[in-house]
Amino acid sequence: MTDKEKKYLSDMLISINHIASFDQYKRNFMVKGVVERHLGIIGEAVNKFLKESPINVFLNARQIISLRNRLIHSYDTIDDKIIWSIIKRHLTPFKGEVERKLVSNE
Repeated sequence: MTDKEKKYLSDMLISINHIASFDQYKRNFMVKGVVERHLGIIGEAVNKFLKESPINVFLNARQIISLRNRLIHSYDTIDDKIIWSIIKRHLTPFKGEVERKLVSNE
């Protein structure tokens, strides 16, 4: 695994951990901004990682990148319920994927 690949995976993991520490997403405007920023970082890191390492895949890579694009380009259509659902349902399994890639490919 290249240093760039490790960097992108680390960026994903750091952002996942930041998001997981904010349980006030629905109630706090500033927390929403931080969480959405980290979701954007994750999407961009996934995109760059896949360009750097096309043989590696993530189960929901297309959806992760699409969420990033929506957060950045269509910010006015973001539904808090959908973001919260994504965090609760998909963040932990995605974290497992990232950690397995970091451990197995070092």
